[in-house]
Amino acid sequence: MIRPASWHTLLALLLGLWATAATAADRPNVLFIAIDDLNHWVGHLGRHPQTKTPNIDRLAAQGVTFKRAYCTAPACNPSRASLMSGMRPSTTGCYLNSQNWRPGISEDKLLNSQFAKADYRVYGAGKIYHGPGDRGGDWADYFPGKGQTRRHPDAKDDGVGGIQFYPLANTDEEMPDYGVVSYGIEKLNEKSDKPFFLAVGLVKPHMPFSVPKKWFDMFPLESIQLPPHREDDLADVPPAGVKMAGPNGDHAKIVASGRWKEAVQAYLATIAFCDSQVGRLLDALEKSPHRDNTIVCLWSDHGWSLGEKSHWRKFALWEEPTRTVFVWKVPGMTQPGGVCERTVDYVTIYPTVCDLANLPKPDHLDSRSLVPLLKDPKAAWDLPAITTHGRKNHTVRTEGWRYIRYANGEEELYDEAADPLEYANLAGKPEYASRKEELAKWLPKTDAANLPGAPEPGEGSGNGKAKGKGKKQQKNED
Repeated sequence: MIRPASWHTLLALLLGLWATAATAADRPNVLFIAIDDLNHWVGHLGRHPQTKTPNIDRLAAQGVTFKRAYCTAPACNPSRASLMSGMRPSTTGCYLNSQNWRPGISEDKLLNSQFAKADYRVYGAGKIYHGPGDRGGDWADYFPGKGQTRRHPDAKDDGVGGIQFYPLANTDEEMPDYGVVSYGIEKLNEKSDKPFFLAVGLVKPHMPFSVPKKWFDMFPLESIQLPPHREDDLADVPPAGVKMAGPNGDHAKIVASGRWKEAVQAYLATIAFCDSQVGRLLDALEKSPHRDNTIVCLWSDHGWSLGEKSHWRKFALWEEPTRTVFVWKVPGMTQPGGVCERTVDYVTIYPTVCDLANLPKPDHLDSRSLVPLLKDPKAAWDLPAITTHGRKNHTVRTEGWRYIRYANGEEELYDEAADPLEYANLAGKPEYASRKEELAKWLPKTDAANLPGAPEPGEGSGNGKAKGKGKKQQKNED
């Protein structure tokens, strides 16, 4: 028989357990995984048949993957500044790598600052903003990563021109990303009454495409398949687009060298290494006490071209430089194997995380939450993806179409259903005038003035390297 005092004790215990459960549900943890320069070469998106990404694919199978996800800028600095602020480049004036985003974005508006205000433990590691040393906003602790790499004796050289690729003599454990993930695992297992917002930024597969040699050995050179390409692909592209492609630069050097397959092999190897580090994080989460109360959001900051349209790197407005990897796992909301065909971009991330964590959404945000699509990937969604590279150069991507308008008014239009490799520019055909007009309605209504660091007029947009910078600093800005 339970005595009255015991009833009170039991009731207090039950109320305490209920309050703890309610608090855990209302204040979930967030594991925010950022990947640098990873295009859509992951297994579950099927863009390149030889890629090996079992861990990213595992996460996609556990939650919702977005097949048509796009960056807001095809360069590290503006993409990350936009994602972490919830504002488009055309709102802030941060368009290029060379620009300082701070005059256009106050640090109290940043996503990590929002979680700090909500009394979360806010931890960061690796590359979240433009570089490990760029720690925008509020962090309780930040680990930039450390480690030195050594070129393998079998490496021929550093690559071809600015496209750097070579195997390393390092072990996995000596790689900077390994240490960043180890820090993340340590924080995953930290005990506290407060929830965490943990941002882990992997630098690979950013150039140089250089990881321990064993990853290269997974992709025998003689078996490498080049990405789809046509030598005449730029024939119907206007001069502004050709300038962005830069066919006489990286691509011409790669073709002349005869080492195109080597570059692709190195990129595939570097992706596979990156995937292994994602796997370490996911395994640690599965083994932690937080597995059932942690939102996982994985994103890559933009795409990458490896010869499509005679273009290399990011820094352009076509499918390859703009399309990304984007996966969510939300306990109690997402269902395993969710695939969303809707077209989304990264200004949706900030409002989505706020909604999921029951945080207020600030007034400055430029888009709305993806929660309806996380609940039902087939739900209606009426917003296109918008990507900007340099002031007044924009592309609008819907499920069926891509429209590009450059600052000088030149245009491109692609029927993505019939022409997913974007070979035929339809912009000059009169029968598509109404389609262009329809898509043009989504172009940004304002184009904020350039923040400091943009090239002078006449220098072109390119990757936004400012004059007078040393070779090492320019390399870090790519």
